[in-house]
Parts: sequence; structure tokens; C-alpha cells
Amino acid sequence: MKKLILTVAFSVVTAATFSAQTAQQVIDNYVTALGGKQKLESVKTLSMKNTISVMGMDMEGKTLKKDNKFKSSQTMMGQEMFQVFDGEKGYASQMGQKVDFPADQVAKLKDAKLMDALGMNASKIKTVEKKQVDGKDFTVLSSDDTKYYFDAKTGLLSKTEGDKGTMTINKYVSVDGIQFVEEMTIDAAGQQIQVKNYDIKVNQPISDDEFK
Repeated sequence: MKKLILTVAFSVVTAATFSAQTAQQVIDNYVTALGGKQKLESVKTLSMKNTISVMGMDMEGKTLKKDNKFKSSQTMMGQEMFQVFDGEKGYASQMGQKVDFPADQVAKLKDAKLMDALGMNASKIKTVEKKQVDGKDFTVLSSDDTKYYFDAKTGLLSKTEGDKGTMTINKYVSVDGIQFVEEMTIDAAGQQIQVKNYDIKVNQPISDDEFK
């Protein structure tokens, strides 16, 4: 009986190790496909503009990132909405109403990487699967709350599925040797949102005042 328990325990540990290694390999391939770890780590600031289309209406947006700071703003019909994180605390503002980020969100943002791919943690992946969707092969990594679909041919992230909805990446664009999402579709709460990113700039000066 003791031998049987040890054998089962060893099998479980071996399976967990195998999954972690496989997940890490998928993540490493993704980072390589985006431009490579060294290239991604060299990005200290990032700015881009966005066009966001939802329910027949268009919003113009802008995203700024510096280290673990960020500001995301959207303007529609003269009204501006934005979210800001200064590295320690953050808030969302809409129609003059300001709401501070909750503690759990702040904790995640403090640990966030400027380039999201560098923050992916293989130890949080529960399963690694091979799937075919519409005749296309994917490697799917699943955590507790999200599924990540990676194109088996290119290594790039194609789709995420989670409690808050589905995000599908339709197109990438190369900027300074790095692949950035240019077009994506978000399906959430029964709505479909189209996002187009443009005027992407890497390592341009951004003042800390932007994140106050």
C-alpha cells in the first residue's frame, strides 16, 4: 500500500512538473514570437492611440505606460473617461465621478509588467491542451479564471476566454521589431467591441505627471 501511495504521488508530481514545463515553453515561444525577451525588456515607455467601436458609436482613446504606471483614456461626445495608476494607487474617473481602485486590483497592478507577456506565470497554469478550432491548431493554457489560445504555427496569442468575456486578436503589427496587437474584438456582457490600435510609439519620453 505504501509503495502504491508513493507511486501515485510521484506520478502526480511528475505530471505537474511536465505541465509547468510545457506551459513555460509555450510562454517562452510567445515571448520569442513577439520579438524576444531582451527586446521586450528594453521597452521602458509605450504610447498608443485607439479607436473603440461599440453599439454603432466610436470612441477615441489613448494608452500610456511607463514601468508599472499606466493611463488609459477614452473620449466620446466630448466626455472623457480615464483610468490611472501611478505605481502605488489608482482610480477611474467618469463624468466627474472618481472611484479608487480596490486593494486587490492595486496589488495586481503593482506586480504588472509593462509588456504583458513578461508577466505571464507558468506556475499559475493548471492545464495545457492541444485544440483545433475552425481547422486551426492552438495550444491552450488554462489558469483558474482564464484560457489563453496560442496559434500553434506562429506562437502568438490569438484569444483569451474568461469570466468577463472573450478577447480575440485579429491582427498584429510590428513596431521597432516588436509585435503589438493592432486589431482585436471583445465580446462581453452581450456586447461586441472593436478595438484598433495605431500610432504606437516605444521608448518616447513620458512625464510622471501623466499618471497623477
